[in-house]
Amino acid sequence: MTRASARTTLADVARAAGVDVSTASRVLRGEATQRIREDTKTRILQSAETLRYRPNSMARALRTSTTSTLGIIVPQLDNPVFSAAIRGAESAASAEGYSLLISHRAPGQTASTITNLSQINRVDGLLVASLDDDEILRSDLKAADVPYVVLNRMLGGAPLTVVLDSRAAALRATDHLIGLGHRRIAHLSGRAGGFNAGERLSGYKDALRAAGIDWDDRLVRAAGYTFEGGRSAMKELLPSAPTAVMAATLVSAAGAMSVLHDSGLTIPDDVSVIGLHDAAVAEMLYPALSTVAMPTEEMGRVAADLLIRLLRGENPDNVAALPPGELVLRASTAPPTV
Repeated sequence: MTRASARTTLADVARAAGVDVSTASRVLRGEATQRIREDTKTRILQSAETLRYRPNSMARALRTSTTSTLGIIVPQLDNPVFSAAIRGAESAASAEGYSLLISHRAPGQTASTITNLSQINRVDGLLVASLDDDEILRSDLKAADVPYVVLNRMLGGAPLTVVLDSRAAALRATDHLIGLGHRRIAHLSGRAGGFNAGERLSGYKDALRAAGIDWDDRLVRAAGYTFEGGRSAMKELLPSAPTAVMAATLVSAAGAMSVLHDSGLTIPDDVSVIGLHDAAVAEMLYPALSTVAMPTEEMGRVAADLLIRLLRGENPDNVAALPPGELVLRASTAPPTV
């Protein structure tokens, strides 16, 4: 037999390698304590590859009480930040033989998606990005009772978290506007009280302070991470006459740009706009949006890798905040005209 059929079994591999089924099973499971000759191992592995053998995942799950499945929970499926994190997590999981189950949990959602994934879908571990308050999230993670890694925020008591250096990104974006000559720079902040919102606000303040620009609280409005939030916040900011806007994320930046268009203002002649994170949607806006790129896909990959190591009994260390990427200059930023 040179090709595997849909019914290739462990017994077929053992027969082709000239060993008993238990020996083939131990080699293919990678048991560290096995005492099997190297030439026998090689023969078994080559037979499995030739026959394109794939283990019966359902049988393995019943035998080991594991499913080789990770769950990832995100608060917004239509946000390019989280879709990039999902891509990174899926890539890392697939490389290690894990499937990734994706679930959406909106902030304040009553039903616990976290508990459902762990107890009903029986995932081996969880990757969690959430906009819920810390106490709610901690309570749900405790009830889930599976290993987990938190993405995109610091959570006290969480053993492993993977975050982006949002403070450095916000400082870089604001510095760009200052370097163009802007002094009345507004900030569309994230979720009030949230970790990332605080980090981005701090980066904005750092840049203003370093440039000797006085703080003006009329130039800061909470927009959250939605298009509608960006629109609402920009409407509130218009009377304060900013010449530039630094938005906490792409989606809120898009909302702000739509209000500027509606108001008859020209971007960037009247108001420059820059956002954090970069994705294809930034090129689709009019004018194309300047951004500070963020390693969101890498965040998902690193988080999945940490979780898999945790599931394998390792004790991985937390990683440092992932630094921002490059400043991506497009048509939405320019020197002020007045």
